Amino acid sequence: MTGSRDEPDVPEPGNSGFGGATALSRTAGGGSAFSSGRYVARRQPAVTAADTRPPALTAAAVQELFDGLPGSAIFLMPLYGTDGAVADFRIAAASPDALDVGGRRGKELVGLSVLETYPSVLGTALWRGYLDALENGVRYEGEPFAYEEVLAGIPHLSRFAVRATAGQGGLVVSWVRLDSGEREQRRLEVMQRLGNMGWANWDLVRDAITWSEQVYDIFARDPSLGPMTLEELPGHVLDEDLPALGDEVRRLLGDGRPIDHTFRITTPRGEVRHLRIVAEAEADAHGSPVEVHGFFQDLTAVQRTKEQLLERERAALAQQETLTTERALAARLQHALLPLPQQSLCLAGLTVDVAYRPLQQGLNVGGDWYSAIELPDRSALLVVGDVAGHGLDAVATMAQLRFTAKGMAITGTPLATILARLNTLLWHSADRAYSTATMVMGRYEPSSGVLTWVQAGHLPPLLLRDGEARYLPSPRGVLLGATTAPHYDSSAIRLLPGDHLLFFTDGLVEAPGVLLDDGLGHLARTVAELGGGPRPLDAVLEALVDPATRRDDICVLHVSV
Repeated sequence: MTGSRDEPDVPEPGNSGFGGATALSRTAGGGSAFSSGRYVARRQPAVTAADTRPPALTAAAVQELFDGLPGSAIFLMPLYGTDGAVADFRIAAASPDALDVGGRRGKELVGLSVLETYPSVLGTALWRGYLDALENGVRYEGEPFAYEEVLAGIPHLSRFAVRATAGQGGLVVSWVRLDSGEREQRRLEVMQRLGNMGWANWDLVRDAITWSEQVYDIFARDPSLGPMTLEELPGHVLDEDLPALGDEVRRLLGDGRPIDHTFRITTPRGEVRHLRIVAEAEADAHGSPVEVHGFFQDLTAVQRTKEQLLERERAALAQQETLTTERALAARLQHALLPLPQQSLCLAGLTVDVAYRPLQQGLNVGGDWYSAIELPDRSALLVVGDVAGHGLDAVATMAQLRFTAKGMAITGTPLATILARLNTLLWHSADRAYSTATMVMGRYEPSSGVLTWVQAGHLPPLLLRDGEARYLPSPRGVLLGATTAPHYDSSAIRLLPGDHLLFFTDGLVEAPGVLLDDGLGHLARTVAELGGGPRPLDAVLEALVDPATRRDDICVLHVSV
């Protein structure tokens, strides 16, 4: 210490080897001789050199002695004020294992001032014990005390037992940190709580059982009742789980083999819990178990999650079975209601090709449908329709419209009248979920070559003649099921040899981000470019349909004269 009386061998604070002292910060409230705090440890003492009494040994000699000491021990050199009283203590030597609450160890403590590093120690029983030990030569052994240090904004509470003895003009101070075991105990308690497990110990010799606190929570048992005896345990285990648990315990106590077993208990509140026991036996010199160590774990939440997953899996399987049944039924409906010809149809002098592509893969019937038959008067009936929606409900509505339209057409009912009656049928349907539909229907007279056609909110047919594609002017007609008083008109056109006519649903021309008029224009240009070559319907579908962007069923009738 610079300027002190007759102590040239005492190291300067700046040479103490404690390089991180200036980075410390002062705590807001309190400290002790064993914490860093948030107080900046200055190297200059607050008293003059003339007021320091020299130790009998040099600081280097004291440090040499302390290098051989175990545990936490330091040598405090008193610093005197102008009035001759002790104003502070400075750490002149420290054992290698000395550790304060701030984490400084060994020579990192050397050179620090007690009051500047731990300011709240002033006036405490510890401080008074230091002074009394120095002045009267009595050994000070204080009561354990708690000290809270705020490091990086986080409070750390520690407990110490301190002993101080005067000697060589200073104080030899040693301390034991009492809170290490307590902290480990708290960590263990937190781990048990988070894992919902607790340890248990059975002393088979003394017939003594010890439980951790968490085991009481697992069994929902009042801690004042003490641990549950082995005789009491079967009374809480479910009857169907008791034999297997008994076999495991017998193997543990008889063969000494570890066990890992799950079972169920009933708590005093009537709640069923799923528990796991993991235990091993400790044997004596003769191989007989004398003590059992293990833990219980509450797996109720895990089991509940498993059951929920299993229930969802069962629901998914049931749904899959339902869908499989629906697909099979839809396939049978397709064969019965919407048979797809394997080759071109010849009806009243017309060649008719059919294409049907449902949107839902595996469900082969949707809301789109067609009909192409020869009527009793040798005319041909050509129909394409589109029911709102998909699935079996749409299929049922489609079948109702398809067979009703065919039946009325066979009896000679005018086309416009057929549409009006179909509208009435949909409007008064008991199930309004799929109660609207569009439809285009034509009757071709081979003797005159005239096609009479009507439509109900449907796209018009596309006529290809002499290399030019155009849409037929649509007669008046609102979609089926939209109003109770619709009006339907008919239109007629004479078809010529070499003509091609396309009846289609909107799935052929609709695409994401494409206007309907643009889609219709693209279809007309494509048909005109392809002309009436071989298999024209396949060529049109290949050119227009993109499976990645398609969003509706497609049904197309290609008619050629």
